[in-house]
Amino acid sequence: MVARLLLLRAWPRGPAVGPGSLCRPLSSGSGSREYLQRSIVPTMHFQDSLPRLPIPKLEDTMKRYLCAQKPLLDDDQFRKTEQHCKSFENGIGKELHKQLVAQDKRNRHTSYISDPWFDMYLTARDSIVLNFNPFVAFNPDPKSEYNDQLTRATNMTISAVRFLKTLRAGLLEPEVFHLNPAKSDTDTFKRLIRFVPSSLSWYGAYLVNAYPLDMSQYFRLFNSTRLPRRTRDELVTDEKARHVLVLRKGHFYVFDVLDHDGNIVSASEIQAHLKYILSDNSPAPEFPLAYLTTENRDVWAELRQKLVSEGNEETLRKVDSAVFCLCLDDFPIEGLVHLSHSMLHGDGTNRWYDKSFNLIIAKDGTAALHFEHAWGDGVAVLRFLNEVFKDSTQAPAISPQNQPARTDSSAAVQKLTFKLNDALKTGISTAKERFDAIVKTLTIDFIQFQRGGKEFLKKQRLSPDSVAQLAFQMAFLRQYGQTVATYESCSTAAFKHGRTETIRPASIFTKRCSEAFVREPSQHSVGELQQMMAECSKYHGQLTREAAMGQGFDRHLFALRYLAATKGTALPELYLDPAYGQINHNILSTSTLSSPAVNVGGFAPVVPDGFGIGYAVHDNWIGCNVSSYPGRNAREFLQCVEKALEDIFDVIDGKCIKT
Repeated sequence: MVARLLLLRAWPRGPAVGPGSLCRPLSSGSGSREYLQRSIVPTMHFQDSLPRLPIPKLEDTMKRYLCAQKPLLDDDQFRKTEQHCKSFENGIGKELHKQLVAQDKRNRHTSYISDPWFDMYLTARDSIVLNFNPFVAFNPDPKSEYNDQLTRATNMTISAVRFLKTLRAGLLEPEVFHLNPAKSDTDTFKRLIRFVPSSLSWYGAYLVNAYPLDMSQYFRLFNSTRLPRRTRDELVTDEKARHVLVLRKGHFYVFDVLDHDGNIVSASEIQAHLKYILSDNSPAPEFPLAYLTTENRDVWAELRQKLVSEGNEETLRKVDSAVFCLCLDDFPIEGLVHLSHSMLHGDGTNRWYDKSFNLIIAKDGTAALHFEHAWGDGVAVLRFLNEVFKDSTQAPAISPQNQPARTDSSAAVQKLTFKLNDALKTGISTAKERFDAIVKTLTIDFIQFQRGGKEFLKKQRLSPDSVAQLAFQMAFLRQYGQTVATYESCSTAAFKHGRTETIRPASIFTKRCSEAFVREPSQHSVGELQQMMAECSKYHGQLTREAAMGQGFDRHLFALRYLAATKGTALPELYLDPAYGQINHNILSTSTLSSPAVNVGGFAPVVPDGFGIGYAVHDNWIGCNVSSYPGRNAREFLQCVEKALEDIFDVIDGKCIKT
């Protein structure tokens, strides 16, 4: 397993759609049914003037790094790490930092982390399934009859293509974080800001406390895939393609969703084509090709070359260039745990994991996005998910009563076939064995804590996110008796080509508070415990603000290490210190995501002995989705999380902790 970027960490202060989510309120008004909306401010209006991601001062990075190490090390280990930091700051680190700053000044069109971060993903050779790709599930359509698989698949396909057209026409509202929506999220402001040149527009927004966000990743949403290559994969996008790829029972189908003039094919025709695919009674293929996308990337690259040599190049091009991949599953979802397994990995036959995203719709209409992570982060995915949910539920293209068009779908829908030799068949069988073996080891469980959520916690002047993170620290301490490396991803989309920074929730404050709650609750008054929680909340807020402003330490140290490697410099001792390896072995890997459109999201642990924790603090409840491999127990961990939350809420209510 390798560390990887996770979904989307919330912005420090969030707009209406969720607690800190980077998504602005859902758009209103659509105009032509070809488009979701017609923004008077061009989509990329702010892109040229976005501020650049800052490189932190080296001394600040060292201080933050040591603060994060403090709760993880004993005194002797900490002194050794402290010495490594001093040597690095005054020696090779100082020189590397100087080179990084100079390189950044020569590349003002991007951020210092962009290329190294792409490289980190694309050079990773592990399977992208479980190691990298997460999922986010839609809530059901509020109108139950619209959750019919064919109806929902048609409506979501149309809404997705509307999003594509709106984006490419420059009519999608720019992604903006509004600190004062009454001033900035208004028609008056939009009418004025559209006349400000793009080179200055960010500053105009800044004057009214509005912060435009980077949208450079959005174009990779559509017609994009990750191609396996030896040593380093490649991201490709073909915006000329007009077809969608549909997978069902391991079979591949394509049909056009845009006509020759670029208009959306009628909803009734798309409905007819999908109905035609759903009526195909062909048995599942003996050698499902999709398993190859679950393989080690070098193995897959070699097998792909064999596919091309066997005459499958044009067929593969149709798969790679498709607008997106729609997966129609033949079974209903039975609960949130089954949903998580189905959407995170499935059975390996009915996903093309390399596509920028798979839109999955189960037999009962349960829908989710499973996305490849190299091309971008959760900002673009969540915006897309929100817009598709809103459009498909509030302005559906068809109703359950609509009849499909009378059209010859057998002519419009092409079923793709692949020529497989013995080596490819063996490769598929081997990939299946490996996939099945690893998937069997994954456990996922889920809880809903109903006692309260962000509304209650904010009234107590506590950060909802800090409370969730404190509960994870308390739970791990109760279950395993220690404090361990914890990762929480935070978007830096406020900057040009920003990616993510890491919040390090395990601190001296959470350690002291966790030990007081778990090991010695009788030795502290309720007031003392409340004070400790307030200190945790305050410090967590500081870490979150620093990370969102590009002032964490993880990406800076990563970039310095990457630079040393590219220069052929010997790896500095700081990176050889066991403490550096330990803090980057993220046993608790966490990510929060909240939106009215989202049911649940999740991912696998990033290390074999870790937990993958997807969570959301809603208005009146807290949801937590946890995955684990053998050696850890997701169910027991969640029981400890539940106990921790009960204790926290008891203390907030002025009650003593129940032992």
